Amino acid sequence: MSSALPSSTAEPQLRPKLTVAAGTTARAALEAAGTDLNGPSGVVVVRDSADQLRDLDVPFEATDEVEPVAIDSPDGLSVLRHSAAHVMAQAVQDLFPDTLLGIGPPIENGFYYDFLPKRPFTPEDLGAIEKKMTEIIKASQRFSRRRISDDEARAELEAEKFKLELIGLKGQPGNTTPTELNAEEASQVGGGVLTMYDNLNRDGELVWTDLCRGPHLPTTRRIPAFKLMRTAAAYWRGDQKNEQLQRIYGTAWPTKDALKAYLVQLEEAAKRDHRKLGAELDLFSFPEELGSGLAVFHPKGGVLRKEMEDYSRRRHEESGYEFVNTPHISKQTLFETSGHLPYYADGMFPPMEFEGSNYYLKAMNCPMHNLIFRSRGRSYRELPLRLFEFGSVYRYEKSGVVHGLTRVRGMTQDDSHIYCSKAQMAGELKNLLDFVIDLLRDYGLDDFYLELSTRDDSPKFIGEPAEWAEATEALRQAALDSGLDLVPDPGGAAYYGPKISVQARDAIGRTWQMSTIQVDFQQPKRFGLEYTGADGERHQPVMIHRALFGSVERFIGVLTEHYAGAFPAWLAPVQVIAIPVSDDQVDYLYDVAKALKERRIRVEVDSGSDRMQKKIRTAQQAKVPFMLIAGSQDAENGAVSFRYRDGEQRNGVPVEQAVQEIADFVASRKNSSPSVADFG
Repeated sequence: MSSALPSSTAEPQLRPKLTVAAGTTARAALEAAGTDLNGPSGVVVVRDSADQLRDLDVPFEATDEVEPVAIDSPDGLSVLRHSAAHVMAQAVQDLFPDTLLGIGPPIENGFYYDFLPKRPFTPEDLGAIEKKMTEIIKASQRFSRRRISDDEARAELEAEKFKLELIGLKGQPGNTTPTELNAEEASQVGGGVLTMYDNLNRDGELVWTDLCRGPHLPTTRRIPAFKLMRTAAAYWRGDQKNEQLQRIYGTAWPTKDALKAYLVQLEEAAKRDHRKLGAELDLFSFPEELGSGLAVFHPKGGVLRKEMEDYSRRRHEESGYEFVNTPHISKQTLFETSGHLPYYADGMFPPMEFEGSNYYLKAMNCPMHNLIFRSRGRSYRELPLRLFEFGSVYRYEKSGVVHGLTRVRGMTQDDSHIYCSKAQMAGELKNLLDFVIDLLRDYGLDDFYLELSTRDDSPKFIGEPAEWAEATEALRQAALDSGLDLVPDPGGAAYYGPKISVQARDAIGRTWQMSTIQVDFQQPKRFGLEYTGADGERHQPVMIHRALFGSVERFIGVLTEHYAGAFPAWLAPVQVIAIPVSDDQVDYLYDVAKALKERRIRVEVDSGSDRMQKKIRTAQQAKVPFMLIAGSQDAENGAVSFRYRDGEQRNGVPVEQAVQEIADFVASRKNSSPSVADFG
């Protein structure tokens, strides 16, 4: 998961289930039960016994037990934002009648709608669209759902060529072939019977209509707070061969305060943008000559990266991991054996033909680790066998999703594959999750929850249901034992097995997907992996995939934004800047720097021609943890003045004491910025 701001500012209320009688609506049942249907936590839809969201005002065909869904819950927010997308589309077609509609799904923290206008939208257009949306919302138009046949929909939408295409692609009842619709497109038409959503005025007259699966809010009035954010180009259905559309992004929230908090958070996120800070702090860059999604690390970024990797290596060594290395390319047959071809082909770069064989840049390390396990006979005494690699991989990400270090095409994964017996699996998963959380805390992240990704009915998943059930239950139990909140992610598993994702919130509350842990019964089977058990028989090991950082590049991007570039002293590329009051103290400070370097402290002496105050500002902008300032009296007394990031200062500190304090603070690996209080 790429970075995301929190999807709600309040915890959703837990509400008891209630019965809706056949022929009546959820609204009637809710009102009879005295349930709140308004306000920032009011109920906007219900979830039926088939786990489907349902509108409040559509009569039930059969008696059912339903669960109320509040507007400030994740599902309620999705419905709110989907409804806001439809209001935006109505506003656009009111203002620009010849505009054609694409799709308009909810997304994390907002929504978008794709359009084909006669001319590109301008910033002034967004202001006009917002104003029109406000009018529609105040008019309290009612969202009314009606079923429609494919032929009726085609006749009604004959001018909307993109909607007609979706109708032709939707899955039909009884169709066993995979749908060609992605999740966002399916949110518009789904499968089976089509539905239209009519916007009706207070007199029940049709104002506007759109093809959509729904559900929606009862009325437009239930959209309390929204804002249009920006426009962007987007190819129809994400294919560069198709027409280029105009996408308008927006956001919607249950209260105006929640919207305001989100916008403030966005402002803070912009200040912390790792791409901006990476350039300002001289950490990394993305030369056009290399191509999109390929980063180079500058010397200071190289120091940061080395410190991160070295500490991770040390912790892995202490925990019984063995280090391996594998090549960057492989013959096609390896990825056919692993199953990545064809299941993951779209995420891999095209093959290179060489000596009569196709070679692929590797997009994952696991197949090669399997070859290491298989290279000789294995005994149960070797298990669990924990292999670890900082392995470079390459993935073909579409240009529209490449984003700084957090979504790249060339990356280094801190990849581990653990081979164990089934009897060891539960304990290994528990220890592995503890190890992952503990190590992430060492880097300064400490607010976590877990996501359990499981399979659905998609044909992309391989293996027997019983194997999946066993693997899923083992992961679920490890997650529950951790004591962290567990969120379900149906259908989000890898094609070969379920996974736990560790989600971490950063300093400003955004959620980042960090480590993943996957249980795999399939690859050991496909590679014929075996070990000799205590009974003398051959057994198949369980394979556990684990990426702790996800990728080194992405983790650096996350930490850069988490710390706003002010890295902890132990990670900071430059830990100390020595600043002379005049040129007379330069040699003295070089001696101080020598003493610090002997303690493996990264120190620079600013011997340039700028005035002292300018040097201090420069060091503060570089977010250096410690400044040591020396004037003539300091040099005479063998002392320095300590200055910290926050501007606090201690004067007349003996050099030997200063060196010791800095070395001790760095060795402590504290993730807070140093201040006077740390040395009082």
